[in-house]
Amino acid sequence: MTDNSNHSDRNPNRRKLTLRWLAIGLSLMMLLGIGYLNRGSIRGVIDQYSGQEFSGNGTGSISFTITKGDSGSIVAKHLTEQGITKNYGSTFRHILSTNPTFFPGTYTLPKSISSDRAIALLTDPSNQVTNKVTIPEGLRLVDIYKRLSTSTGIPISKFESAAKDLSKFGIPKRAPSLEGYLFPATYSFDPSLNAGEILTVMVNRMKDELRSFGLAKKEWQDTLTLASIVQREARLHDDFYKVSRVFKNRLAINMPLQSCATASYGVGSFSIIVTNKILNDDNPYNTYKYAGLPLGPIAAPGSLAIDAVLHPAEGTWLYFVTWNLATGETIFSNTYAEHQAGIARWDKWMAENPGWDG
Repeated sequence: MTDNSNHSDRNPNRRKLTLRWLAIGLSLMMLLGIGYLNRGSIRGVIDQYSGQEFSGNGTGSISFTITKGDSGSIVAKHLTEQGITKNYGSTFRHILSTNPTFFPGTYTLPKSISSDRAIALLTDPSNQVTNKVTIPEGLRLVDIYKRLSTSTGIPISKFESAAKDLSKFGIPKRAPSLEGYLFPATYSFDPSLNAGEILTVMVNRMKDELRSFGLAKKEWQDTLTLASIVQREARLHDDFYKVSRVFKNRLAINMPLQSCATASYGVGSFSIIVTNKILNDDNPYNTYKYAGLPLGPIAAPGSLAIDAVLHPAEGTWLYFVTWNLATGETIFSNTYAEHQAGIARWDKWMAENPGWDG
């Protein structure tokens, strides 16, 4: 007799046992997977119970610095040396298991904390300590140094000393100083940077700006010199391009620039009102006395001023006068007679606004 029934039906217990073992196997695989994904946390619990990790919120605070090129082992070594974490081996294992990305900088950390917490704080950008400073367009070196000193706590003398060796900054050899080569912007400096390193960051930022305009190094000095004058003379956006055109027109016919801003700079004055004594002073920045560009930049020009020098407005103006010092409204003229009328308007405004010095 032939039996056509299903043999597996004769062993229901065996089938149930097979399914049970399969379920157990799948559960073990899931547990192993979860354990692998959370191996850092599990390792942390084990290390704490074995006395290799600090527990609690820690005590006090300390500045911890990661320098460029620091490996995980170096970070772990420094963490334990400074009393932030307890055991080098444990800390390094946690770094290996979590594989964090450390960025150079200074961070504030409590002492006596777990490796996991230390790693979390070192990978949190908001925990990085920086000295933030804003350098507006048109500032001179002396004012920039004051702002940098106030923000960083580094004495002004340190910046002045660091700026003496111009060769290390890679600027044109005929530049008399760093004047004009520190790009005006908002910076966040790491507290570990010294005066020379901070100045290098700012100079490199200016170099990037100049290169973005397609300027070769041989063009930097003249461009920044004229841009710094435009920056100090112009007030309104469109006037930057008109002031640039006036100076370009004068340079084209070898007419002195006659910029009050350069004359003031040459005698160390900050006033926008110049006297006959200032106008007659014999110095290489006095563009009333000497034709052409002055010895070098007189302030820090921004992107707008640089762009205005490279792309001046179309026009035949040879003169301009800012008749309203409060609003920056400026009159541009083709002839000296027209310019005299503009000066008369400025004189009237000054009479109505006594004591105005800008």
